[in-house]
Amino acid sequence: MMADEARGITRRGLIEGAVVLGAGFTVSGLALPGLALPGMALAEPPIPAARLWYRQPAEQWTEALPVGNGRLGAMVFGGGAHERIALNEATFWSGGPYDPVNPGAKGALAEVRRLIFAGQFAEAQALANARLMATPLGQMSYQPIGDLLLDLPGLGPLVDYRRELDLDAALATTRFATQYLRYRRAVVASPVDQVIAIELTCDRPGRIDLDVALTTPQRGTVTATGDTIRLAGQGPAENGVAGALHFATAVRVMAQGGVTEARGERLAVRGADAVTILVAMATSYRRFDDVGGDPATTTAAQIERAASKGFARIAEEAAAEHRRLFRRVRLDLGRTPAADRPTDERIRVGATTDDPALAALYFDYGRYLLICSSRPGGPPANLQGLWNDAPQPPWGSKYTININTEMNYWPAEVTALPECVAPLVQLVRELAITGEHTARAMYGARGWVAHHNTDGWRATAPIDGAQYGLWPMGGAWLCLHLWDRFDYGRDIAYLRAVYPLMRGAALFFLDTLQTDPASGYLVTNPSLSPENEHPQGASLCAGPAMDQQILRDLFDRTAQAAAILHTDAGFAAQLRATRARLAPDRIGAQGQLQEWQADWDAAAPDAHHRHVSHLYGLFPSSQIDPDTTPALARAARRSLELRGDESTGWATAWRANLWARLRDGDHAHRILVFLLGADRTYPNLFDAHPPFQIDGNFGGTRAVAEMLMQSRDGELLLLPALPRAWPSGSVCGLRARGAIGVDIAWRGGLLERAVLTADVPGSLVVRCGDARRSVRLAPGKSVILNGPGLQLAPGAS
Repeated sequence: MMADEARGITRRGLIEGAVVLGAGFTVSGLALPGLALPGMALAEPPIPAARLWYRQPAEQWTEALPVGNGRLGAMVFGGGAHERIALNEATFWSGGPYDPVNPGAKGALAEVRRLIFAGQFAEAQALANARLMATPLGQMSYQPIGDLLLDLPGLGPLVDYRRELDLDAALATTRFATQYLRYRRAVVASPVDQVIAIELTCDRPGRIDLDVALTTPQRGTVTATGDTIRLAGQGPAENGVAGALHFATAVRVMAQGGVTEARGERLAVRGADAVTILVAMATSYRRFDDVGGDPATTTAAQIERAASKGFARIAEEAAAEHRRLFRRVRLDLGRTPAADRPTDERIRVGATTDDPALAALYFDYGRYLLICSSRPGGPPANLQGLWNDAPQPPWGSKYTININTEMNYWPAEVTALPECVAPLVQLVRELAITGEHTARAMYGARGWVAHHNTDGWRATAPIDGAQYGLWPMGGAWLCLHLWDRFDYGRDIAYLRAVYPLMRGAALFFLDTLQTDPASGYLVTNPSLSPENEHPQGASLCAGPAMDQQILRDLFDRTAQAAAILHTDAGFAAQLRATRARLAPDRIGAQGQLQEWQADWDAAAPDAHHRHVSHLYGLFPSSQIDPDTTPALARAARRSLELRGDESTGWATAWRANLWARLRDGDHAHRILVFLLGADRTYPNLFDAHPPFQIDGNFGGTRAVAEMLMQSRDGELLLLPALPRAWPSGSVCGLRARGAIGVDIAWRGGLLERAVLTADVPGSLVVRCGDARRSVRLAPGKSVILNGPGLQLAPGAS
């Protein structure tokens, strides 16, 4: 299908109100166990623009192209004579199971609280650093397996080079030629076969000479026998915790024709017509408290199964499984000649060139990365998603749960990727186990708690230093993603399964909230506003705005869940009563939303701090809204003006979402343009903190969606922050709260048509600009709204 034809089918389907969204794709009963998504629409295949491409190989890791299947990851450099493919396995962490809770913490807690309430913040922080912090003070790091090296000896100068990443097929391809020969190398990470598969072909038979090697920065042994290279090793120790994980990698080289032989630790292929390479990786990690797996047996079995298929079938089945998720959403923001340039050139000039398709590509790339780094049965996406080449990566490539892990999942529900949330749900289940011990041993409290960071071993004690780590809200915030999974899917069985996790998180705060002697309100103590220092010479404080906002949501949603499940009425009543006693949001002397209980913002040491924690209530929460709380919305706007637009990558993405919630699409777009420019985006479209952090990619993806659609309890906003830079376009397959699919088309900045398809019955207020329309929704039946006035199509209710 040509690009214009594909675009026309989407356009006609929206404008004519058709249920068909593309050739062969219709509204279907998509059965996802435990996810309750019947009626989810599949969008048509993306047009060929859904790809990254380059005219030269990668020189740096942040120029290489990522593939992944949720557990196995690879970064493809696309070299000619020499190819490097960096390898990762998502369960590979330094250290092993450990208990980091400081045994003296509970005894010092009361004095830390007293000092904070007395205004002796520096003294409280010093005592907390001495007595409350985790032992060890740091956590474990996510580890790389190593590099697969592919060499073509004697290859002459290259011509006609191109490498690309097809986001729709999840396939990285490198094409190059010499004076006489043309080569193609393709790489895919199969979620079906659990291998990374590579195929090298040449346009002339018998002309492939290839050397294959495997290297590792870990303690390990590499052996080559027959057609297979094997790597076996043990993970490293860190912070005094011994390395407990064993890992294994198997690389099978299957040549068509020619001769394959082992030469030391390498394999040499000579005179082949084509070569397929299969890579399997595994560790002994079974769970955060179980390292008894057998990685050598696992990898051998995976190689044997995949070897019987061949590359073409592996790639075909991997693409089909990837497309099952990726093709659910289709975005068209328009196209200019700038989109014809290589991706790295588009990024370099992105801030000054009209290239709306770059934002659409970034949106698609974020969805691609989430599918590749977070699949059921595997770990959730970490600070770098799945991809890491350093034994000591930035911030350990851990799970930073004071914003970064949560941001990783901001696009999941809205862009119809509920399966990708399953690893996050499992993370919360495991944190509730370790966090129950931390709550009891450190606070003498019931329930469970997790602070600002965790790792593969699900450590929950405060780390790094009191000024960063003594923030008890990480688990509470993650629980709100549990609620979102229900709110977007409306699966009662799922809610019943996760309700105990939400209840346990709320129970901890019923036991630990303190009465502020100055105001009489309930506040957290000790805590901090991540990761910001206030002007009293410390970070520790009582009741920062973010804590109070998260607790309002946690108490509200837990009580709401109890009501839906017809259980725990007394507990729900206690939550509502406690919520009423929480300290409210305040507006400071500058007209800003206060970050702390006291009006300290103007004198804070870092006026442009990257975190905007006190604006959680605006986004991702909806406590603050221009309609329902206009004074607080104006204060949030003033805080954003004071804090500034340009920050680290992920913080820039958060700002774009916040301005979208304020319904200022042009401002949100200016920030998005900065995010997509060379200062905050690497040539491979990875987000630059700097260095690389994947949360900015996911936050930017959500920002695009947030500019086009917003939903909250019983209300849907269409084009709430549409920038002038996107005058015409369409999006198919977005998801709204209430288990609703949303397709939108607009022209000249005005709504043309919206199609709403619900999975469950309900009522909804739809808004577009000043227009409002109440609609009733029935499962599987589309409601069509035409024009900016939201006129109901005939037959709609």
